[in-house]
Amino acid sequence: MAKPTPKKVRVDFRKNRQITTRQNNLTRQVQSEASEIETTHRQQRVSGKGALTRRRTVMGEMGADDSVILSVNESVCLRGRVLSAVGSTQCTVRADDDQPQAGRHFECTVRRVVRTVARNARNAVVAGDKVLFLPGENECGVIERVEPRDGILARGHQHKQHILVANVSQVAIVSSASEPPLKPALIDRFLVSSAKGNVKAIIVINKCDLIDVSDLQPMIGQYSRLGYSVVPASVQTGLGIAWLRRLLKNQQTVFTGQSGVGKSSLLNSIQPGLAIKTGDVSRITQKGRHTTRFAQLRELDFGGWVVDTPGIRQLELWDVHPAEMEAWFIEFRPFVPRCKFPDCLHMIEEGCAVRDAVRQDLISQIRYESYLRLVIGDD
Repeated sequence: MAKPTPKKVRVDFRKNRQITTRQNNLTRQVQSEASEIETTHRQQRVSGKGALTRRRTVMGEMGADDSVILSVNESVCLRGRVLSAVGSTQCTVRADDDQPQAGRHFECTVRRVVRTVARNARNAVVAGDKVLFLPGENECGVIERVEPRDGILARGHQHKQHILVANVSQVAIVSSASEPPLKPALIDRFLVSSAKGNVKAIIVINKCDLIDVSDLQPMIGQYSRLGYSVVPASVQTGLGIAWLRRLLKNQQTVFTGQSGVGKSSLLNSIQPGLAIKTGDVSRITQKGRHTTRFAQLRELDFGGWVVDTPGIRQLELWDVHPAEMEAWFIEFRPFVPRCKFPDCLHMIEEGCAVRDAVRQDLISQIRYESYLRLVIGDD
């Protein structure tokens, strides 16, 4: 099938500097503060409104997620997968198996046009991205285009979307039974984020050697009834490691969770050859110390790929509005149509079928409280 002819696309480009906006009330300020006239700033620019973007025409097409798919000369480029991305310019790319230099790693920069095309994202290139890159000498290269993403894990960061990893099929949400303490509310946040990114979720409760596992049965049963795989695990005893290998086989999996829960230690147990650096939890704060500095894609000997990500202490959901939060809580779905009001937020409204289900123990009180915190924006 013939490829579509590239078209001219008008896009917003980020500028690398901002012009200071002129103060429109300077005259009134001087008149009202005559005694301060000697210290008034006199070098106001007359032009410029301080806009951070400008319009430019590029060759390409618009993707389904409003990203720009740039037109490049594919005959001189190689296809590959980003193994790691540090900042916005340094990336390690592995050439795809069907390419002339299959399996080789290239240290790539990112073409400026790729970096400056405006996106609702913090980084232009992230671990897991499928890219076209121009190979150079000494295993270096330049990324010319990022392909459309599918299966992402993202969070909000300074009013932008921060994509942690792209093109994964499942996320392993790692928590710990102790040191640091178990946080069901954080698990629920990750469940919402993974569902929003169209990624299957697995819940892993690590460090089960520190507690009586029977104490976790109510929580395990709660999430299992909702259809999630819940894996009690321990690096010290080997509990759950074989189960995790089966779940990871031939999948694209990202390991995520707060610092100190043992993500890297679990991956080292699943495949010892990975040799990922690990750290301890602070005895004073009971919080983990960052040992993984950036997301990195790693191949598994038994098939599949895993991504180890830096620890997250807080997860700000991206592009999830309070009115649509109910859709990401699976157990709410049978009851939502029975609410008296179609715009019910299930908080204080009369005739709310969801609240009635909570009172009848048909919906977990803990899950309902997580929902309320997410709706009102309480971190």
